[in-house]
Amino acid sequence: MEPDKRTRQEWTAATTAWVEDFMSGLEDAPASNLDSGVPAELLAPPPDRPGDLADLLGRFGDAAGRAIETAGPRFFGYFAPGGLYSSVLAEMLAYTVNRYTGLAGPAPALVALEHSVVRWLCDLFDLPEGAGGLFTSGASIATLAALHAAREDRLGGPDPRGTVYVTGHTHYCVAKSARIAGLTADQVRTVPVGPDERMDVGAAAALIARDRAAGRRPFLLVGTAGTTSTGVVDRLDEVGALARREGLWFHVDGAYGGAFQLTERGREVLTGISAADSLTLDPHKSMFVPYGTGVLLVRDQRRLRAAHSATGDFLQDLDRGSGPDYADLGPELTRSYRGLRLWLPLHLHGVAAFREALDEKLDLAAHVHRTLSADPNLVVPYPAGLTVTVFRSPAGDAATEALLDRINGTRRVYLSSTRVSGHHTIRLCVLSVRSHRSHVDEALAVIRQAAAQAA
Repeated sequence: MEPDKRTRQEWTAATTAWVEDFMSGLEDAPASNLDSGVPAELLAPPPDRPGDLADLLGRFGDAAGRAIETAGPRFFGYFAPGGLYSSVLAEMLAYTVNRYTGLAGPAPALVALEHSVVRWLCDLFDLPEGAGGLFTSGASIATLAALHAAREDRLGGPDPRGTVYVTGHTHYCVAKSARIAGLTADQVRTVPVGPDERMDVGAAAALIARDRAAGRRPFLLVGTAGTTSTGVVDRLDEVGALARREGLWFHVDGAYGGAFQLTERGREVLTGISAADSLTLDPHKSMFVPYGTGVLLVRDQRRLRAAHSATGDFLQDLDRGSGPDYADLGPELTRSYRGLRLWLPLHLHGVAAFREALDEKLDLAAHVHRTLSADPNLVVPYPAGLTVTVFRSPAGDAATEALLDRINGTRRVYLSSTRVSGHHTIRLCVLSVRSHRSHVDEALAVIRQAAAQAA
C-alpha cells in the first residue's frame, strides 16, 4: 500500500495521460450519454488481490462516460461550470499533504492561506470588519449553518413560534435546513412573488406583521441572488431594508449569482447584497471550480462562532488561538481543505480572468435571449436572469416537454427544465467556463431547428 517512487511515477503518468485524453476530448464529446445503462462489471466487488491500474482507469472512464457531460462546453442545464484544471491540481496537492484544518493549530499557515480567500470574498461584498466565514461542501451545508446561527442569535435557540420567510423560488435547501434544524413546515412561510417572479416585499411585510400579531416570532428573511429556475435576483436592497426594520436576520442565497459581484453589471443587479447578515456562495457554480466547494460568509463572525463553538477533552493539546477554527464556525470537525481549490486558480489565473469569463457569460446570455425571443415558434416570458433564459412551446406543457426531449436527443447540447408560474418551462444557462460563442450558436441552432420541426 506504499508504492515506491518508480511505481508512483508510473501511476501518475498513467493517470495524467488519462486526464489529458479526457480534457482533449471535451470539445467533441457528446453532451449526454444516459441511454447505455450500467454494465455488470462496474458493479463487481473489489478483488482480494491487486488489480491493474490501466484496467481500472478504463473502467472508470467507461463509467464517467455514461453521464451528462457536465465538464464540457455544451452543458447548458443546471449550473455546472466545467471544473478548472488548475483547481484539479489544487485538489491533488491538498489531498497529498493531507493536513488537518478543522482547527488552525495543526496547520496554521494553511488555514491562514484559506482564510485569505474568505477575507477577499468579504471585501468583494463590502462586508465590514469582523465579517468572516468558511468553505463548505456547498450552499446546502452553508445554509444549514446560517439558519442555525440566525435562530440562536435572534431567538436564543429552538422555539416553535420561530418563523422563516422564503418565496416559491427560494432554493429548497432552506426548507430542508429548517427541517433538519427541527422546524416544522408551518414555520417556513412562503411569500408571494410579483409578475417579475421577484419577492413581493410589501406582501412579505404584511405577512410578517400578521404572524407577529398571531404570536409567531419571525427571525429569518431569505432573499435570492439568482434563482435556480430563472436566474432572477430579488430586490435585495428592499428585502434587506425590511429585514432591518423588523429585526430579522437577512440571509442571501447567492449560490449561483453571488459571484457576479465581480462584474460591474453584476454589482448593479446585486445592489443590497452587502447588507446581508449571511451569504452563501457556490464557487463550484459561478467561479468554475469542481463540485463540493461552497462558502458561507457572515456579517459578524462572532455570531457564527457563538452558534457552533464546541470542544472535547481530546483537543486540549491543540492551540485554539492561532487562527480561525473552522470547526467553531460550522457543523464539521473534520473537513476537506477546500480553500485551495479557489486560492490556486485565483492566484494562478488572476482575478481579472474570472471577471472577464463572467462578463462573457452575461454577454452570451443576452445573445441567447435576443435570439430565442425573435423566434416565432417559441415563447420567452421573462428577461434573461443573469445567465439563464427560459422558454417554452406556445402549444403547452406536453409540447414543451417533447421539445426538450428533441433538443437533448441530439446529444449535441444538454438543457434542463423547470416549472414557472405553473408552466413546464425549458431553461438554458450559459455558465461553463468552456462555453463560448460557437457553442452557444450551436445550441441556438439545435433549439430553433427543433422548434421549427414541432411547429
